[in-house]
Amino acid sequence: MKNLAELAAIRDKMKNQINNREVEKDGDIVIKVGMATCGIAAGARPVMTAFLEEISKRGLKHVKITQTGCVGMCRLEPMADIFVNGEKVTYIKLTPEKVAKIVAEHIVNGNICTEYVIGKEN
Repeated sequence: MKNLAELAAIRDKMKNQINNREVEKDGDIVIKVGMATCGIAAGARPVMTAFLEEISKRGLKHVKITQTGCVGMCRLEPMADIFVNGEKVTYIKLTPEKVAKIVAEHIVNGNICTEYVIGKEN
């Protein structure tokens, strides 16, 4: 950071990320990323960052991102639950690259990425 303009840009970026974590309303899509120690050790921080950046980049105001603790399936981390109209889909063994596809296919187009869903693991 070398000047006030860069500081302002960082502030605005962080505000957008905080806004993405606000409480959901009816019609919102909710993404809950597993951020317990097991998830973080498996790479959940880059996955959470990828969700925040992808949602922000696309300007999806109806998508809220939160974090959750351990759900007891540590071997499948990093994990995220996506809630659309009350229906939950659990994605496992996530990477930032998978996040981009999930946002494009599931969040934007409504098509679940079945290859990353729990129950399809190798």
